[in-house]
Amino acid sequence: MEKAAEETDGKKTDVAVKGQAALKPQFLTTKDKFHGFVDSEWQGSKGEKASDDDKAEETKEEASAEEPETKKVKLDPEEGHKGGKRMRGQNKSRPHTKPTAYDEKRLCQSVIQNRECHFGDKCHFHHSVADYLSTKPPDIGESCYLYDTFGKCTYGLCCRFAKAHTTPDFKTMENAELIKANEGRTAVRNNLSKDLQNRLRKRSVAFKKSAEYLKTLSNNKDKRDQQGNGNVRAAEVSADAAENEQPASTEAEKQASPEKQAPVKTVGPLTDVDVIKLRQCEKKQVDFNDKLYLAPLTTCGNLPFRRVCKRFGADITCGEMAMCTNLLQGQQSEWALLKRHESEDVFGVQVEGCFPDTMTRCAELINNNTDVDFVDINSGCPIDLVYKKGGGCGLMTRTRKFEQIIKGMNYVLDVPLTVKIRTGVQEKSNIAHKLIPEFKKWDVSMITLHGRSREQRYTKLADWDYITTCSKLASPVPLFGNGDILSYEDAMKARETGVSGIMIARGALIKPWIFTEIKESRHWDISSSERLDILRDFSNFGLEHWGSDTRGVEKTRTFMLEWLSFMCRYIPVGLLERVPQKINERPPYYMGRNYLETLMASQNVGDWVRISEMLLGPVPKNFIFLPKHKANAYK
Repeated sequence: MEKAAEETDGKKTDVAVKGQAALKPQFLTTKDKFHGFVDSEWQGSKGEKASDDDKAEETKEEASAEEPETKKVKLDPEEGHKGGKRMRGQNKSRPHTKPTAYDEKRLCQSVIQNRECHFGDKCHFHHSVADYLSTKPPDIGESCYLYDTFGKCTYGLCCRFAKAHTTPDFKTMENAELIKANEGRTAVRNNLSKDLQNRLRKRSVAFKKSAEYLKTLSNNKDKRDQQGNGNVRAAEVSADAAENEQPASTEAEKQASPEKQAPVKTVGPLTDVDVIKLRQCEKKQVDFNDKLYLAPLTTCGNLPFRRVCKRFGADITCGEMAMCTNLLQGQQSEWALLKRHESEDVFGVQVEGCFPDTMTRCAELINNNTDVDFVDINSGCPIDLVYKKGGGCGLMTRTRKFEQIIKGMNYVLDVPLTVKIRTGVQEKSNIAHKLIPEFKKWDVSMITLHGRSREQRYTKLADWDYITTCSKLASPVPLFGNGDILSYEDAMKARETGVSGIMIARGALIKPWIFTEIKESRHWDISSSERLDILRDFSNFGLEHWGSDTRGVEKTRTFMLEWLSFMCRYIPVGLLERVPQKINERPPYYMGRNYLETLMASQNVGDWVRISEMLLGPVPKNFIFLPKHKANAYK
């Protein structure tokens, strides 16, 4: 590929290199010229005062976070494999510093809330405002988003925009009109209460419906054991036959499969069983047809990012993948993934697990304590940590466990249950078409199919022909297609396959305005200033979600940098020789139509940090960042 690029530079600059996006020749440049221009302009704009900081930052970048190398057409056996394993698209050994490390000693909450400290002399935080202000980093800006939006900032003097709402005698101001306007408003739902967290930790939460279902599973197991009076193999065969041909007519099984024989007659007086139970048709219904679905994205699919996508027209949103065991243990960080903003009108949560007991209890917990429109089972996660214990993609090969999980969750849920799967585990062995007819029997409300196997990851194009076949098999159950959609033309081709809707993942990370493009059937040549405004909205939403103190600012910055590692792959429409941009084509080095557009095209971590500094102020000392994901999707 590099050789081809050299020949292109030497002979014909308008010939596209294999695996590289085709740009208009006047915008193309070399790596050295690109970085030389970006660095010189940045140093000039910051002035002489910041030159020492820039030099230190450049040294830090060279040592810890260099620009990724250009992808080769074929991996060299020695470089591409380590210990017989193929390299994956993750920076597993990346340096990671928690945002809490940048806030050395905070001001005690008792001082902010003007009350007596419960810990007295044992408290490790500052109680003297003067001492705290002497160590606090300088303010970032003159206006505070939280104060301007809600009329008060709960972070008080700890806020990095404290000048906007602090009096000369260090008192926090409030805007009575705005406070009254926001009175009674609940912007974010599904928070974990302290009471529920304590009960989960003490294991005192009752799971009545789950216990009913799990009891039927144990009864079925006992029956199979009794039938197996021969050798072990004969016992397994008889158990399979008993499950497939003569299912037990228990209450839990009947609820999941109402069309099967039932001891309770459907004609006659109304019984308690009829009153208590919800049939599948009586559950809360969600119209999934012809919707744009923002995929549940690990790390980047946080609440502030989903708010940005909702503004651009996403119809369905879903929280990041949550581990069912962590939810059952009451882990605050895992419950944060279930939070729902008021702008998310159709919202679901995605859970991952590999055993019927934990998944059923988790579904009942979510059903009783959160406000969601649907619950999604993740059976497509490819990462080793999940797959090796039987979760994610591993569920696709464990059909009996998968059936028990789906039926159990359906039994305890009052909302639809959906499933997200891949084509299969092995690259050349698709199994999704075998599972989809079973999903219909198990009363799954919607299926999402990612057109790649676990082994493929993102190295090859999604198989939309196979998605077409599966969508016909799934009918009348809605099936959403997912994979390689980066423009409205890609979306139109996807809709022609007969899918009920489209799920967008990386396309939304690269350009969140893709939802607007699809709905308006156009290519949006968005300007660099408009893209910076999108990032500014994200930073404001992040400060509202994670806080406007030092910890909140640095957490917002970290998630923004993770997002920028995808957003830098976007090529402005006005620069392309051929429209639209394809998701698997690597952007070449190019000069944008202004400095900001050029800076946003950089794949150097240091340049992403510079963009974050425009919105969130300078980074702390010893700041190091390396994205969680590598660009592993180019040809």
